[in-house]
This record gives sequence, C-alpha cells and structure tokens, in this order.
Amino acid sequence: MNSFERPITPGFLLRFTLPSMAMMLFNSFYTMVDGGFVSNFVNTDALSAINIVFPLINLVLAASIMIASGGSAVTARQMGEQEPQLARESFSLLTAFAAALGVAIAVLTVLFADPLVRLLGATDALYGYCREYLVFVSLFTPCCMLQILFQFFFVTAGKPNFGLAATLLGGVTNIVLDYVFIVPLGMGIRGAAVATGLGQTVPTVIGLCYFFSRRNPLLYYTRPVLRGRVLAFTCLNGSSEMVSNLAVAITTFLFNLIMLSYLGEDGVAAITIVFYAQFFFTAIFFGYTSGVAPLISYHFGANDRDRLKRLVRLSLLFVAVCSLAAYGLSVVLSRAVVGVFTPAGTAVFDIASDGMKLFAIGFLFMGFNIFASGLFTALSNGLVSAVLAFLRTFVFLIAAIWLLPLLFGVPGVWFAIPAAELLALAVSLACIFRFRSRYHYL
Repeated sequence: MNSFERPITPGFLLRFTLPSMAMMLFNSFYTMVDGGFVSNFVNTDALSAINIVFPLINLVLAASIMIASGGSAVTARQMGEQEPQLARESFSLLTAFAAALGVAIAVLTVLFADPLVRLLGATDALYGYCREYLVFVSLFTPCCMLQILFQFFFVTAGKPNFGLAATLLGGVTNIVLDYVFIVPLGMGIRGAAVATGLGQTVPTVIGLCYFFSRRNPLLYYTRPVLRGRVLAFTCLNGSSEMVSNLAVAITTFLFNLIMLSYLGEDGVAAITIVFYAQFFFTAIFFGYTSGVAPLISYHFGANDRDRLKRLVRLSLLFVAVCSLAAYGLSVVLSRAVVGVFTPAGTAVFDIASDGMKLFAIGFLFMGFNIFASGLFTALSNGLVSAVLAFLRTFVFLIAAIWLLPLLFGVPGVWFAIPAAELLALAVSLACIFRFRSRYHYL
C-alpha cells in the first residue's frame, strides 16, 4: 500500500515522521560536535568566529530550505492530484536549479570573503579564523544545498528511513573527520570546515545515485522541463522558510554585536553555545513539521478532509507535549550541555549556563509557531506562512533585541527570543482559527 494512503493513527504518524525528526536531531548533534571539537581543541575564539560567519552560512540554508520545502509541497500535491510525471519533472528541475545556485553562491563567497568577514563585524582577534572557516566551508555549498533538498524529498518519495540512513552516514563521516583533521592533523578551524563539507557530500552522492537509479516508483529523475511557474511557486511557497532563515542570519548578527558590546568575545562564545543548544532542542519541531508536511500536502491535494483534520489535530497534540519536554530538558541539562563546549568555572560557562535558563522559556511557544508556518506551506499558502515567519523571526525578534537589553541589560538579551515567540504564538493561533473554514483542518 502507498504509505500516503495508510490510516492516520498516532502510531503511523510517529513512524512516518520519526526519520525526519531523527535527521534533524542528528544534524543538530553533528553541529554541536563540530562546535565541541573547535572549542576544546582549537579555542573559544575559533568557536566565536564560526558564529560570526554563521549569518552567511544561514543565507545558504535559507535558499536551500526554500527550494526544498516549497518544492516538496508542490510535488507532493501533484502526486496527490494523480500527476506523477509532472511531479518527477518538477523534482528534476528543482535539483538542477539548486545545484546551479549552489555553484554561483560558492564562487561569489570565495571571491568576496575578505569584505564579507569585515562586514559581519569580525574583530582583529577573530578575523583570521572567520575568513579561513568561511572560505573552506563555502567550497561545499552545492553539496550543502542538495543534501537539504534530499532530506525533504526522501520523505516526499515515501522513503524517510533511506533519508535517515544517508544523514547518519554523512554525520558519522563529519564526526570522524572532525577528530582526524583537528586533533592528529592539527588543521584547526579549517579542518572543521572541510569535515563539515565532506559530511554533506556523502548524503548528496547517495541521493543523486538513488534518484538516478529509478528504484523509487513514486519519484525519480527524468528530463527536467523548464517551467518558470513551478520555480516561482516553489520559491513563493517556501518563502516562509526562506524568511525564517534570513531573519536568523540578521538576528544572529545583531546578537553578536550586542554580546560583543556587553561582554566581548566571551559573550559571543556564550551565545554561540546557547544557539547550538537551541538547534538541538528545536530540531524535534522542525523534523516533525517537515515529516508531516508531505502527508498534509497529499491529502489536501486529494481533498480528503477527514484525514487532513486528523493529521492537524494529532500534530497539535504532539507539539504541545514536546514543547513541555523541550523546556524541561533544556533547564535540567543546561549545565551539562554548556560543559560540552567549555569547562565549568570559566566566564563563558557561567554566562551561557545562566542565559540558557532564561532563553529556554521560548521553547514553550516556538514549537507551535514552527508547525503553524509549516502547515500553511504544506497547504500551498506561502503568503500566510511567510507572514507568520516574518513576524516571528524578524519583526518581533528585532524589536525585542533592541528594546529588552536597554531595559534589563544582559538578561534582556536572553529574554528576546521568548518574548518574540510569545507574540508570534498569538498571531499563529489567530491564523489557524481564521483559515480553518477554508482548509477544513479543524
């Protein structure tokens, strides 16, 4: 039986979305391992440098997720509408587009690395680390983009477990090479960048081989047909994810500037550690949303209202339970997580462990906001999804970053994300109830 046609039960939903959640969790774990190797075997200035250049890396992630999330919703809906060949042509076109865009971004980043690093606010102490990491990690931009694309499309093809296996293999490659390049070979931050890039290359090669082999009856490569409307709709539909990641790039830049002004390089290192923890604890929400999105798109395309309602109701319950768990675990494990990157008793440890307890309040709200935005993307309403993402990750957050530190000092920096997420939750709930009669998901 086609997995999209199976009864919507809690057990099925967890089995179907678990590989996507695991992929996101492992990706976050690998990112934390990168940071741990750099912090412990290079120094905390190198860790700060990674966060300084992260806004540029996030631009690549923004473009990748826009194509992947918007495109997977388009192809899943086409499959639900019984247009399999059209879905394959769209998938083939999007892969070629992502690869070409990745090459262009890599070339431009390497050519303009020096002014870009200065523009991001690198101090003299961090400049060398920033430039070295940016140049070498940028060489693998096409693989980074295709890896993310395949993570989404393995789910759309009904093979989430295969995508999970590819992600695991890439992550293990990353961890092993982190150790080899940084510790015995002494390559420093350059070794971390190359290890990351090669870790992305492994699932990219696996994805290309799998879809070119035509082993999957639902989705495989065919001759791409250039349809401007498909590309435009993909970008529009995935614009919320694009907006979210662009906003993360901007707000990370602002957080870095504020922490530099208040606490110097130690402050940047501390907020880098907390951001690593955020990636890990929110991975469950992003993973579940990306995993359930093809099911929502498919049943929306098939006009199966009963299954759509059950999907959304079970999803909201799941998000509520995980939000409480994420908050509790982030508070209980805060010192242990920070200790992975820096030893207890250091200034960075004290700043990060105190800040994480305040920062963690945002986990109570952000799961609902992530799911709400992903829901409207899956329903091919990119406009509402983009508005939710723009308000949550840009308008509300920038206002909080600007205002709260003025009122409360350093604690205000940590409260910025919880405050923005709470405001975004009110808007997300309003939109969910406002459009329930149009989409019949409640």
